[in-house]
Amino acid sequence: MSLEHRHSPSDGPVNLVRQLELTDREYQTIAEFVHKASGINLLDGKKELVRARLIKRINQLEFRDFKSYFRFVTTDASGDELVFLLDALATNLTSFFREPQHFEFMSKTFLPELEKRRRRPGGGGPRLRIWSAACSSGEEPYTIAMVVMEKNHYFASGGDFRILATDLSTKVLNIAKKGQYGPESVKSINPTTLKSFMVKTPTERGHAIYAIVPQIRNLISFRRFNLMDPLPYKGPMDLIFCRNVMIYFDRETIGRLIEKFYKILEVGGYLFIGHSESLSGLSHDFQYVAPCIYRKVAK
Repeated sequence: MSLEHRHSPSDGPVNLVRQLELTDREYQTIAEFVHKASGINLLDGKKELVRARLIKRINQLEFRDFKSYFRFVTTDASGDELVFLLDALATNLTSFFREPQHFEFMSKTFLPELEKRRRRPGGGGPRLRIWSAACSSGEEPYTIAMVVMEKNHYFASGGDFRILATDLSTKVLNIAKKGQYGPESVKSINPTTLKSFMVKTPTERGHAIYAIVPQIRNLISFRRFNLMDPLPYKGPMDLIFCRNVMIYFDRETIGRLIEKFYKILEVGGYLFIGHSESLSGLSHDFQYVAPCIYRKVAK
């Protein structure tokens, strides 16, 4: 891929801090590159979003135009700038107990089913592996852990339970790993759950920080992962959360991703997707259970 030079033939940085024009050709080239690298579809009227999110970085590095910056991204041997580019263009919107019907289903259906299916000889409890496949700043995997710990005595007492939490963005993963949130972020958590799993600490400015307790944090492994890459995890997973991510993908990309999820899920396991997403019209082997909930059944 290449972009036409619009200013000096020099590709080196220059001391410019200004608003730069993103041409249609530059936008097309960047969008195609991002789609190939991450599956994110930026070709649907998102030109201004791309310009706005990259302009600060281009000025910070003192590149003269989008062409020079793009060339830097594609020739950076470390891959660090590609990570920054994808961080800038990824949308991360989340909250605790977002789309509560999924957590109600976990409590009333999924966990009881799992216990019956996996009860070990000798009275031991089941193994449980959950993947939060676009965990953003951590609210989703921490919510999952809270629900399981509240509803299942075996896991609450140290049973075999782990959560894999992945995201494309290193920026939000760093927030997630800290496990610290402000008062506005925890408003959706009921007081009993909040008291059980978060510690309130006043700050010097009179505000408060709510920190996830180690009991919950130690259940979760946070890792950067691009959903377009081959799965590095052997699995199997019992439950996969991939919510409000596929709305940024085209149908072909969604189809490939659904195949990955199906392969790594245990028979009887579930896939949760976002309220604005659906597998309708796609070729897949999942069984529809309820809106946004699908199950892998034995063939």
